[in-house]
Amino acid sequence: MPIKIGLIGKTNTGKTTFFNSATLSSEEISSYPFTTKSPVSGVAHAISLCVHPEFKIQDNPNNSKCLDGWRYIPIELIDLPGLIKDAWKGKGLGNQFLSIAAQSDALLHVVDASGGIDSTGKITEVGTGDPISDFADIEEELTMWYHKILEGNRDKVSKLIKTGTDVLDAITDLYRGIGVTKTHVKNTFHATGLEETAFDDFNMVDSKKFASHLRKISKPTLIVANKVDVEGADKNFARLRERYKDSIIIPASGDSEFVLRRAEQKGLIKYSPGSETFEITKSDELNKKQRNALDFIKSEIMGEYMRTGVQFAINVAVFKLLKMNSIYPVADEKNMADKKGRILPDLILLKDGATISDLAKEIHSNLIKGLLYGKDLRYNLRLPVDYQLRDRDVVSLVSAVKK
Repeated sequence: MPIKIGLIGKTNTGKTTFFNSATLSSEEISSYPFTTKSPVSGVAHAISLCVHPEFKIQDNPNNSKCLDGWRYIPIELIDLPGLIKDAWKGKGLGNQFLSIAAQSDALLHVVDASGGIDSTGKITEVGTGDPISDFADIEEELTMWYHKILEGNRDKVSKLIKTGTDVLDAITDLYRGIGVTKTHVKNTFHATGLEETAFDDFNMVDSKKFASHLRKISKPTLIVANKVDVEGADKNFARLRERYKDSIIIPASGDSEFVLRRAEQKGLIKYSPGSETFEITKSDELNKKQRNALDFIKSEIMGEYMRTGVQFAINVAVFKLLKMNSIYPVADEKNMADKKGRILPDLILLKDGATISDLAKEIHSNLIKGLLYGKDLRYNLRLPVDYQLRDRDVVSLVSAVKK
């Protein structure tokens, strides 16, 4: 299953432009509230340095693509409708939003760093809006969604506990449909200091604190400070970093990335998503407006922030927030190929801590039945089935059962 990343935020923060630039889609972009009336899904990519140059071989990717030594790994990006206050009560598109957000592995919270929207998400004079409050508003909606689930099922949890069900299992069961694990619940009890408090003794402050932390660790989120190219946005970006020191905050310009991706698509420039520079290849085909736009991006965006931030945000979400490692499994260890002869065909993303056994399960259910060991092809080492894989490991699996 591909990783799913949801784009959240108020209306008019530039979520759809971010989505379009990351997926080269052309969804409607408008200043009307709720332009995105239903979730839109597209394919974006996480980018990782490929291992093929290290082994001095030419790869033949199957489930991803390799360009200039970089692997482009497909992920699902979901553009969600903008939230409004009290969405957790079902207002606006709240219920639809929350049900889809539940399927996301991580969230990119897009705010308008230019301060160009008011508290309701309507376009206003640049600099008069407050991205700090915008972020807090949406985060509160998500916390209240988790809180509502807990409070609305108090009796159910209490009955289960009284009949012998472990409190961790009882609470995990409430949230199972939105990707919460028993480990998330256990860590939340520990982090909130509620381990010694009986569930029936939770007051509203306790349950809100519990819900807030559970939401944060089960739906890891980074802040995308979008529209950083607008004059004055740098001050709001600095304020965001000061206020939310515990969050990863990435400056971004969805508009700039969209311009670069379109120009690259038309062959006007040479540009790889996430790069710190680009090269104009067809200067004579650029009109004055296009040239000015590219000059602005080069000096004001890449000169100031190194990159547009769109691809960087996706990479950080996958490799930092979700702590994924890039693993290259091969069937033929001598040629580093699959049974069809494709060299380094697949790249599988596995969470940090995943083992040889986890890799076998991911590849094929039969492999785990007779799994004997793995083999590290970089160092020619035999690996036990409980060996924890590391980023960019190239391994073959030895099993008594053939696929």
